[in-house]
Amino acid sequence: MLTTTGLNFGVRRGLPHLLGICIGFPVMLALIGLGFGTLFELYPIIHDVIKVVGIVYLLYLAWKIAGTRSNSSPVEQAKPINFWQAAAFQWVNVKAWIMGSSALAAYTTLDDNFFIQVAIICFTFMIITFPCAGVWLVFGAGLQRFLRDPKHLKLFNIVMALLLIASIMPVIWEMLAS
Repeated sequence: MLTTTGLNFGVRRGLPHLLGICIGFPVMLALIGLGFGTLFELYPIIHDVIKVVGIVYLLYLAWKIAGTRSNSSPVEQAKPINFWQAAAFQWVNVKAWIMGSSALAAYTTLDDNFFIQVAIICFTFMIITFPCAGVWLVFGAGLQRFLRDPKHLKLFNIVMALLLIASIMPVIWEMLAS
């Protein structure tokens, strides 16, 4: 998603998307560490609802990506994903849940320092996510010079949208199987 944002809107206009991920994920991680994980264990239906909402939102984003036009298009330009959309997306991103809950399980102990451990993990993710995710945004912006032809850009956006849909297929299959 960040690559597509970088390609279609550039690094500067993609920064809110990047920052939404870099801040939204650690906030979600902190809230899981403070007890939201227990809430989801007590009420598994909430987790299922989050999966369905996540799938629908990813399908919406795929549609939005596939329909994005280049900046030179005379048609009204679509807007990049903003900070709040990217931060909220973390709550419906199954990969974020798996990574976050795994990190908390692996790198915390239930002693007096639990909240400090959670804070350190959240801070570490915030620091590490910025350069790691930022690479994808910059890579997308770098593709602008190679995808100047509107037909190539449209094809690229459709391929990226299809890849996004493909990434949610395992979640859909898991839900259908259970």
